Amino acid sequence: MNKYELTVILPGKATAAKKKTSQEKLGKIIETLKGKVVKVDDWGEVELSHKIAKNSSGMFLHFNLELESQSTQTLNQKLKMEGDIIRYLIVRKELSASA
Repeated sequence: MNKYELTVILPGKATAAKKKTSQEKLGKIIETLKGKVVKVDDWGEVELSHKIAKNSSGMFLHFNLELESQSTQTLNQKLKMEGDIIRYLIVRKELSASA
């Protein structure tokens, strides 16, 4: 399994309940892909430098994941279908080389 970081932006006006629902939904999607959510950080509401889908602020959620590399494409497709997410980014964490 590879380690990934997933950052998701929800609309800034999202309620705490909406944020929790989105977090749980993403957790279930990752579990169905035989992945694991290691840690979730709530970065809170951040003012965006430019509007995204008519939103001037966004609620940021950051996930540390363990996932098979083949599953990232499926995760990417599922994230595109989520109406609550205005932006997302999946990044593979590189392992540090030992000297």
